[in-house]
Amino acid sequence: MLRLIIALLWTILTMIFSLPAHWRWKHMAKKNPVKSRQKAWRYVRGFFKSIVFLAGTKIEIRGAENIPEDHAALFVGNHRSYFDIIILQTLSKTPMGFVAKKEFHSYPLLPLYMEDIGSVFLDRDNVRESLKTINEGTERMKLGLSMGLFPEGTRNHGKELLPFRPGGYRMAEKSDSPIIVMALTNFGKIFEENKFHCLRSRHVIIEFAPPVYPAQMGKDERKEFYDSIPSRIQGMLDKHTI
Repeated sequence: MLRLIIALLWTILTMIFSLPAHWRWKHMAKKNPVKSRQKAWRYVRGFFKSIVFLAGTKIEIRGAENIPEDHAALFVGNHRSYFDIIILQTLSKTPMGFVAKKEFHSYPLLPLYMEDIGSVFLDRDNVRESLKTINEGTERMKLGLSMGLFPEGTRNHGKELLPFRPGGYRMAEKSDSPIIVMALTNFGKIFEENKFHCLRSRHVIIEFAPPVYPAQMGKDERKEFYDSIPSRIQGMLDKHTI
């Protein structure tokens, strides 16, 4: 419980004292959104690294060579925990945002910094707004911003993957960026799956598959690849042992 209290206090204080930086990034974004996201990404990445340290998390990375260093990618994986976003952001080698559900807007302060790094917020109950959000994410990827996507749509603590919603894959297809399939193991045990939601020191595994470019595929091949993504993730998960 002490670990959780320390991490929460650190998070709250950092977010509050970072508000001036947020307003600077917001003002900068009006003239140069790419530069603004780069600065925000470096800051948020450092902040997330401190949370991982306070949580005592040991990260085992497989396929690190598949993380691009000089271009955008769409990272697609299973969703286990809030730490999915935190840890993935610390491993990204280029600025990175996320496709988040609109409900994040109800959280205090957090949406400000998610917007700063280029995240987009999806309303799954409104088809027109969803398409608009996907198009917005596509344009950001064309400018070099990677995106994290969790097609299950919500955190899943079960053994089986939830049905995937493939609409977000179009961001990679339309921006001529690769999709990097990833599998996350044991992330939920850092926080959400613990009794009383205590923060525990855990060993987690995150694996990155080689990049695949859907824009370079024919229609049938692309559909076959999209349909295979859940089984590709499950195949990696089945090989993870802790």
